[in-house]
Amino acid sequence: MAAPTQIDIIILSYAKDEHLKNLTIQTIDTLLKSEDPDAIKFNVVVIESNKEMQPYQFENSTTIYPAEKFGFHKYLNIGIGQTSSPYVCLCNNDLIFHKGWATEILKAMDDDPVMLSAVPYDPNFHKREGFDENGPPLEGYFGVLIGWCIFVKREIFDIIGPLDEHFVFWYCDYDYSNTLEKYKVKNCLVPASVVTHLGSESLAKVDSKEFKKLTQLPRFYFSYKWHHRSWLRYWLEVLLYRVKNLLGK
Repeated sequence: MAAPTQIDIIILSYAKDEHLKNLTIQTIDTLLKSEDPDAIKFNVVVIESNKEMQPYQFENSTTIYPAEKFGFHKYLNIGIGQTSSPYVCLCNNDLIFHKGWATEILKAMDDDPVMLSAVPYDPNFHKREGFDENGPPLEGYFGVLIGWCIFVKREIFDIIGPLDEHFVFWYCDYDYSNTLEKYKVKNCLVPASVVTHLGSESLAKVDSKEFKKLTQLPRFYFSYKWHHRSWLRYWLEVLLYRVKNLLGK
């Protein structure tokens, strides 16, 4: 009997309260029930932002509490560095994994070996955007790609390098998408693979000051990096933002 395919699942969690903690538990639970463990073995790594929970370990996972301040890409890079399987899936903590989701992506990657990145079909997003839930794999980048569940072959990081840690939260998926396009790395939506995203519930728990920091500062850097704004303009925008923040505007 062949050994099961190893897939590293990296989940970013912010279990600030019991509800958000249960979201992470539900994500892991539906993940483990989604595939035959004799065929696919999930190695679950939770990167937990609520350091007050230490040394708590989510069941069926290795739970890591980084000393570093939160950054979406930074924490994903930590998880990538802590794992070694040939397949890696980068996940939010508010997902429902449906039966066979990973099998379908593996099948699509076997059929198309140059596909190094794939995303499952999210009924809450892709259906609303008009993507055919019964269609074949669809190549594309931003708009097709979603940031809450990205399945990759580990070799992709030999091409694109680590995720850009300047992006703390917003624009992470946009930056990743642009990076794939820059390096001509194939990404596909795999409609036969279904994972439901429940919504940005962790973000809803963040206060308005922190929300602005998570969303506005990355916009300045994104414009610098991808729209070829000057380095001086980028830092002037950051400085102005910080001055306004100090003044409470």
